[in-house]
Amino acid sequence: MGKPQRERGRERGASPSLSSLSAPEAEAEIESDIVPSKQTSSPVVPQDDKDIMPDLENLQLEARSSRDFAWYDIQTFLAHRVSNGEMEVRVRYADFGADEDEWVNIKKAVRPRSIPLESSECMKVQAGDLVLCFREGSNEAVHYDAHVMKIERKLHDVRGCRCLFVVKYDHDNTEEKVHLSRLCRRPKF
Repeated sequence: MGKPQRERGRERGASPSLSSLSAPEAEAEIESDIVPSKQTSSPVVPQDDKDIMPDLENLQLEARSSRDFAWYDIQTFLAHRVSNGEMEVRVRYADFGADEDEWVNIKKAVRPRSIPLESSECMKVQAGDLVLCFREGSNEAVHYDAHVMKIERKLHDVRGCRCLFVVKYDHDNTEEKVHLSRLCRRPKF
């Protein structure tokens, strides 16, 4: 897809956080509040003060592109549809134009945004963990799902964590040694 590296820092624009919800609640929130109910043809509108719409401005999500299988921050949801009995949404990725918009399966390719790891969180990463790993190649700089295969623990210094993590990328089964700065953890609810 040839997308540039996205910033995974703490202050990344106001894009769509389900951090206060459990994973099933987050999925239900997405399906019921962003996408209209399957029984109706229009979004649910509050009837009174008791029926309040969620604050969608604080929603922070990422989606997996079907073009390169990398994960990108979602800027906005543009449309929705049901395809082969599955709910799909058309997303615009943060920092990309309309030419990069695409349809993604909401259950398989939309999730709460991954969280960058800090040096102090090094010991929380264990072999077998699913992480989001930044991968930079000759013509790409993107984030892929990967599993931690092995960890070479090292003493930390003024630069922070010096440990090396052997990760295996889920999309192509290649392995690579990376530093903690290239890893993001999946949110725990």
